[in-house]
Formats: sequence, C-alpha cells, structure tokens
Amino acid sequence: MVRSRVFLSAVFLLFVPAALAGELRVKVLDPHSAAVAGAQVSLYRRGESVPLQIRTSSGEGVATFDVDSPAPLRVEVLAPGFAAARADVEREPSTVTVPLQVAAASETVIVTATRTPTPEQETASSVSLLSGDQITTMQPVSFSDALRFLPGAVVNVAGQRGGLASLFVRGGDSRYNKVLVDGVPVDESGGTFDFGTVPLAEADRVEFQRGTQSTLYGSDAMTSVLQVFTRNGTTAVPELRFGADGGNFSTAHGYVSLAGARSRFDYNAFADQFQTNGQGPNADYFNALQGVNFGVQLHPRALLRIRTRHSNSRTGVPGIWDFNNQRLLPPDSDTRARQNNLLASAELTIAGPSRWVHHLMGFEYRHLRTNIDDFKDPGRVSPLYGNFDIPYHTLANINRAGLDYQGDYVERAWARTTIGYEFEDENGFVGDPTTPPQPHGSRLNHAAFVQQAITWKRLSAVAGVRFVHNETFGNKAVPRIALSAQVLRGGQFFAGTRLRFSFAQGIKEPRFEESLAGPPFSVSNDHLRAEENRAFEAGIEQSLLAGRFALAAIYYNNLFRDQIDYACCNDQFQGQYVNVNRSMAHGAEVTFTGRLTSRARVEGSYNYASTQILEAPFAFDPLIAAGRPLLRRPKHSGSLLVTYLGSRWGANLGGSFVGRRTDSDFLGLKIDGQFITHAAGYARVDLGGWYAINSRITAYANIENAFNNHYNEVLGYPALTANFRAGVRFRIGGE
Repeated sequence: MVRSRVFLSAVFLLFVPAALAGELRVKVLDPHSAAVAGAQVSLYRRGESVPLQIRTSSGEGVATFDVDSPAPLRVEVLAPGFAAARADVEREPSTVTVPLQVAAASETVIVTATRTPTPEQETASSVSLLSGDQITTMQPVSFSDALRFLPGAVVNVAGQRGGLASLFVRGGDSRYNKVLVDGVPVDESGGTFDFGTVPLAEADRVEFQRGTQSTLYGSDAMTSVLQVFTRNGTTAVPELRFGADGGNFSTAHGYVSLAGARSRFDYNAFADQFQTNGQGPNADYFNALQGVNFGVQLHPRALLRIRTRHSNSRTGVPGIWDFNNQRLLPPDSDTRARQNNLLASAELTIAGPSRWVHHLMGFEYRHLRTNIDDFKDPGRVSPLYGNFDIPYHTLANINRAGLDYQGDYVERAWARTTIGYEFEDENGFVGDPTTPPQPHGSRLNHAAFVQQAITWKRLSAVAGVRFVHNETFGNKAVPRIALSAQVLRGGQFFAGTRLRFSFAQGIKEPRFEESLAGPPFSVSNDHLRAEENRAFEAGIEQSLLAGRFALAAIYYNNLFRDQIDYACCNDQFQGQYVNVNRSMAHGAEVTFTGRLTSRARVEGSYNYASTQILEAPFAFDPLIAAGRPLLRRPKHSGSLLVTYLGSRWGANLGGSFVGRRTDSDFLGLKIDGQFITHAAGYARVDLGGWYAINSRITAYANIENAFNNHYNEVLGYPALTANFRAGVRFRIGGE
C-alpha cells in the first residue's frame, strides 16, 4: 500500500508540471495586417529584464513558446523595418497578436549595424533603409537607380543601362563597400562590384550603413555596408503576382512571383526580365533574374531557409565619347560586356538553449564577367595614344564559398553579446583567357569576431573586435567602438538630443589581379598587405516634434593607408603592384528624416567631402599625384527622397544632386584648347507612382531624369536622358 502511494505521488509530481505547461503563440502583423516573418520575439516575466526564451517568427508570422505557468508575462518584438513593439500577456497562455507600427525617425529596427535586430538609435551608426513598398513605388531597374537617393551615396554610372556603376561613400574608393544579399557577400575579392546590373526584384528591404564596419563584415567594409533582403512568402493562400511595363527606347519589362506560407513552410519563387535598346549606338541592355526563397520550421526553435538567385546580363559598351554633348570621339561599335552570377545559401536558425540564438549558414557565390572587343574602330584616336581602340578579351571568373556561424546571447534586455566565426574559400581567375600565362588564385580565409552591445538608461555602447587570418596578408586584428548618449530628453518640440562617437579600423584584401599579375609585363607579389582605414566620426542627433522628425550632423575622418598601386618599371620593363599610396578624406553629413503624416515620409541629406592624395610616388598623371583631390569625389552632394504610401495610391519623388568633381579621360583630349580635368555637376530627379484600380489590379508609371538633363556621371559617358515606363501588375490569391 505504501509503495502504491509512493508510485502515485511520483507520477503526480512528474505530470503536474506538464499539465500546467501551456503553449503561447505570438502572431506578428504589419500595419496592413499581413504576417511578418523573421522577427525576433522575446518572452519576459513582467517586470524583469532577463528573457526567458527567444524565438524567430515563421513565414506565417508566428513564434511559439512553451510556458510553465500562467504568470504575468510580456513579449517584445524586434522586426526589421518597423518600430520595436511590446505586449503584455494578461491571461493564460494561448495566442497573442502583436501589431507593428511604422517607426518614428531614428527608431526603425535594423540588422546590418549590429548583425542583430536593433533600433537604429541604439546602434550609434548612420543607417538608411529602403522598404519593400518604397522599392515597389520607385520601380528601379538596378540597385544603382535606388541607391543614388540615399544619404551619403555618390553613384557614378559609366553611361546608361547596364553601364558599370560604382559607389563612393565618405571619400572612399569604389572598392571600399561591402555588399551582401541575404547575408552572402557578392562583391569580388578585393571589393569590386557593379551596382548597375543587380535587379532589386522581390527585395523586402535594403539597408545602407555608412562608416567602417570591418569588425562585423571583414574585408572591403572600409566606408560602407549594403545589404539586400529578399521577401518571404507570408500568405496562407498562395499569391501569384505578375505584371509588365514598357517605355521609350524600346524598353520592355516583365516579372512574376508565386509566394505563400502554410503550416511549417513558406516559399517565394520569382523571375524578372528587362531589356532596352538604349539611347545611341551600342547601348542595348538585357538582364534576367530568377530566384527562390524557401523556409521550413523544423521545430518551434529551429528554422531552415534555403535561397537561390541567378542573374545574367548583356550590355553594349560604347565607351568614352560624349562630353556633355561635345562628341570628341565616335562611340565604340562592338564592345560587349556579359555577366552571369549564381548565389545559393542554406541558413539554419536555432533558438536556445536559454537565451542563445544560433545562426549557421553555408553559401556559394559564382561571378562570371566577360568583356570583349572584337575589332579596332577607326576614328577612336587620342592625342596621347593614337587609335586606342585595341581588341581585347578579359574574363573574371570568381567563386566564393563559405561557412558562417553567429551566436547571439541576451544577458538582459539591455545587454547582448554576439560572437562569430567565418571560413571562406575564394578562388578565381582575372585576365585574358586567350593569352598565357593564366594564373589561378586561391585563398582560404578564417575570421572570428566578438561584439558587446549595451543600452543602459541614456547610454548605448557597441564594442567589438575581429581577428582575421587571410592567406594573402596574414593576421590582422580589427577593432571598433561606438558610443551614443542622450544628453537631453527634451519636450514636445525638441524631443531629445543625442551625441554620437565611433572609432574603427577597416581592411580590404588585394584583388586577384593585383596579387597574381605576372609575366611578361609584371612581377607577381605574394606579400601584398591589406589596405587599411583609420576612421572616426562624431556628431549630434536632434529629435523634433515628439520624434516625428530627426536632424543629424556627423563629422567623419578617414585615413587610407597601404593603398595598392602599380610600380613601373624594373630593368626588364616589368612592373609590380605594391602597397605605397596614402590618402585622406574628411567631411560632414547632414541628414533630415521625418514623417509628414502616417503615410508620407521624407529623407534628405547634404554631404561635404574634402579629399587629398597624401602619397602617390608612381602616379602616371599629375591629376592623381600627391596633393590632388581624389578622383570622382565631389565636395558637395545631396539627396532627397519623398514617399507617400496610401491604401489606394502611392508616389515618390527622388532627387540626386552632385557637384563638380575631379575627373579625366587620361587620353589627352581637349575642349576649347584645355585639357579636361573636371566633370560638371548635375541634378537628377525621378518620379514614380501607382494607383490601385481594385484590390487585384494596379497601374503604375515612372519617369527617370524627369527634367531631361544632359550630363556625365563618369566623364565622357553620357547618361540616359528623360525616360519613362508605364505598366500594370496583377495579384491573384493571397489575403
């Protein structure tokens, strides 16, 4: 009898906790009541700062928790692109819906600045964001068409559609930007990246961080980090979207996507194709994109996401010829450029145990680029080189594969530690595939990083360090610290004043063509060091009108050293790439962001940049010698983006303003008897809008360069004049 009572007591004690345990489902919705996937949802006991559990919302926008008792609880939601949200759980665990709101200025949750969802004001970083709705309204053909309207971005496109598009940030080189798509680096080894051939179809958002961030992202993040996030499927009923538009210059564009979420699965398969004849000879452009984003909730604590993305493009390259309507040369009639890019990744997110969130990702990215000029065009003659149109064939065949781990540990609601390890296998060839030798480069790189983020009362601090082992430049430690303090809480009009400071070091590995350059004209250099940037910034942010508006002024100072240049020549008439140059850039960014209404947003900026070449012993032209300003970096530039997103219609106005800047054709050409040493300033204004005929059909139109300005972003390469597109998109299914 006693044994029976003991047995029954043990069974009771074993199963009572299970009986008391319940399931709490948190459903995260956006302002339009659509599910939000990928949000970080934390569960707390009410009144405490230590999280009990952390989850990531599924494709249906649901995060599930196991709750031991119906004690008072609260949930906190950090969803990128929205304001942070909180909700109390008042009754026994069941289902709680958390509606998200559009954030006030500087309070939007972002990921890129800290690699975890964090309100912008707590990151002590300069970050701008384009939402999926903004991108849909803008209808940009390429990444560069949207990027130019963000604060601090100076975009230079060599010509028209498909022309090589470069980005200059805070006086840095065009190779000083880290570019990621869904967390995968897509710039070439050494930072080269063409923004002009990257469609933004099915982009959920774009984040653009200005400033050095090699601590979190390694090589190439010398002056900025850009990241594109692909849209997840979220509707229980499958949603088919398709549409087409056309415009002048024989432009045609079509796209289709199928997305949804059901039970443990979500999916989004999409395709996009664009083509145009362009303006002028050899200016045609074609680009096709296909992609899949598939997620499966393996367990309430585990989410697997698989992504693929493939694009190929063909571009005519007329070359340098038209200098703001002064046609000093005939265009190149036959040069062509092609790209073929393939990205694939698998990411596993595991919540727990305890307050940990783990991310494991394996990826591969293949970049294939060819440029071919088959014959010499007569008439392309310069004073220095005669007919410089020499037939050539260049190939860049680069493959990057890697394995990343990131662990986030939340000690308190105000403290978070992030650790990570990255392995990367880079290999490739850059050169003429028809001419020996054809050296093939390979690098096996390792990196580990740690970051601590603390937000305590009015103070926010982020500090970290990365340790890098690169097979080219060896071992390197890269630190960063960023501080932000609210010095005045303010009132209704002046709603808070915040001071900011950061110090960081950045690195950029050599390009393959620099490390592997060999005979007959060069000597390879296996001991090239990383290019470096010592960067600091300081500034002030002022919130206005209860946080609806924000004004920020930031001073930055960059010192670039160990920059790689070509040293020519030894007694065998051979040169070599060496670390020899130094330069500096300092200036100021003034940004204004705000919400005119709940549906209207404005973001404007003015940028001042003073640059100087400090050392350049092997400069081949006086224009790039020591003491001169850096090429293509304007002293004055600015941007404006106004967006209205209503229930029935939406519109945007974008303006990009770039001042006079140093540039050259390096061919000895003259205008009015003077060598060409500068590119004229210009202004470009784009307009876009859409109107919902009903819930399933939407008409839209876009005008680029609305004032039909004739200008060069890169000297001698005429930009596209006024061009328009109009079309209709349809939606079948969905919610």
